[in-house]
Amino acid sequence: MQYVCYRHLVGYVLTEKEAKREAAAALIEDGPDDQGELFLRPGTLLDVLPPPYKNDMLAKAANIGASPPDFSLITGSREGGMSYVFSLLTGYGDEVPPGVALSPGQAFNPFFEGGILAMPQVLFDGMLNYADGTPATVSQMAKDVSQFFFWAQHRELDARKQIAAVGVIWSLTAAGLFWYSFFFLHNPKINHIHITHNTKILKH
Repeated sequence: MQYVCYRHLVGYVLTEKEAKREAAAALIEDGPDDQGELFLRPGTLLDVLPPPYKNDMLAKAANIGASPPDFSLITGSREGGMSYVFSLLTGYGDEVPPGVALSPGQAFNPFFEGGILAMPQVLFDGMLNYADGTPATVSQMAKDVSQFFFWAQHRELDARKQIAAVGVIWSLTAAGLFWYSFFFLHNPKINHIHITHNTKILKH
């Protein structure tokens, strides 16, 4: 999630207080200091969510040579978007089809290209508690994760929609003013007919 900061979570996923608490609990590598050394400090709202691995080599070593994708972009980089993520998270099964050989650390998932991947099943029924009492089923959690990944990539979508709406309103207003200016203020004949018509109405 290299493009998502803690501040992005405010108002969408967490309150500002909760986001600050989550950020402060994460130790962010910073520096160098006056001695040329890197150091750890509590995070702030401006910090990016820290990655699970410090570098790509550590990521590959922990995932049988496969480097995990950036999940803040996955709904846009995979065909199907949220549906793909949901299907992948719920597609693990206990049985491996005949003819499929898995190496240690590998898992089978029919929704992954080739069917074999290094990511094991990560969601299990009842593994967490929702504050509102929603049952923590695999399907419910997969839906939430899929929506979060979509939001992570399109978090500015609401702002862009608002800007677009303002642009449309302004364009329509400008077009209306131009139409009025062209046909009435710059056309004496139309202006005269309009006034004469109003005068007749007043006489009646």
